[in-house]
Amino acid sequence: MQSTDPPPPHRPLPADPLTGRRRRARAGWLLAAAGVLVLGLTGPGLLPHAAGALLGGALYTALLYTLLMAAAPRLRPPTAGAVALAAGWAVELFQLTGVPESLGARSRAARLILGTTFDASDLPAYALGALAAAALHHTARRLAARGRR
Repeated sequence: MQSTDPPPPHRPLPADPLTGRRRRARAGWLLAAAGVLVLGLTGPGLLPHAAGALLGGALYTALLYTLLMAAAPRLRPPTAGAVALAAGWAVELFQLTGVPESLGARSRAARLILGTTFDASDLPAYALGALAAAALHHTARRLAARGRR
């Protein structure tokens, strides 16, 4: 048995008051990512090799963190830090396959994004970057909350 009643009128969904805030948050995270990227491409070369390598690895994970937060601004700092760290470690372990080295031989972008060869010393650098990014984010959130009170 079919109903002959017309469908209910379309009612638009109520506006999300956080949409503007989320849009601004995403823009802020993308701006932060751009800053981290510039620092990551220039900063390590200004330091001695070991310190530059550590900074480069830490900034790689910080860049992953900022891009993740731009995509999902509601993530809490520990979650975003753990995901960024896991992604960085996954890329580093992927280098053991030789695929990133092959891709890097043909593309500068692939070399910058995936690296070329596995280096175990990058793993703690990634952890440092994830920890620093999450700590800075947590501190900024606390200061913002304190300012709203």
